Amino acid sequence: MKKLESNLTNMTAVLVGVALITGSLLAWLNKATEGPRLEQQALSLSRDMSVVMGGGHCREVSVDTLTRSFDARDYTFVVHTLSAADGRPAGKAVETEVMGYGGPLAVLVGFDNEGKVLGYAIRKTSETPGLGIKADTWFQHGGKGSIIGRCPHAEPLAVTKDNGDIDAITASTITSRAFLKAVNQAAEVIGNRPLRPSISQ
Repeated sequence: MKKLESNLTNMTAVLVGVALITGSLLAWLNKATEGPRLEQQALSLSRDMSVVMGGGHCREVSVDTLTRSFDARDYTFVVHTLSAADGRPAGKAVETEVMGYGGPLAVLVGFDNEGKVLGYAIRKTSETPGLGIKADTWFQHGGKGSIIGRCPHAEPLAVTKDNGDIDAITASTITSRAFLKAVNQAAEVIGNRPLRPSISQ
């Protein structure tokens, strides 16, 4: 077999061919794994919803995607209305995302029927390992900045540096503000009550 002459035309043709083959393989792989990935995401969300609603079994009654404007920016919220195993209203779990110190911070917050925080789960974070990433436990029951049982409808949550009463994560005030902003906004969306002006990050 005659060896291809090393010139610009031949090199370009080879590169284009490799790119087309690689692109086709990646597209096929993405399509082939789409079902399992979506199933895994749904399973992960279901587990987190059980956690943020206090650990009991809940059934999803409805799900709504809402867009609200805060500080001249649009935010998208996914609101899951849930019922207990016996059919009684259990509350709502709200998916929301804000910008943290290192990038997007996605949070799932569970509220009871009175608007009190039942629990939360960090769904996505780009925060600094060892510092900002502590948000997954810092604000939980028993944590230094626990928000469990608090009602952001009645009193929006804020760190002590912003005249609130919640201890910020050590050396991660920006992440703490972002997390509390996510919770406050989620409460605002389901409670339809005004918030105090947010503190600039």
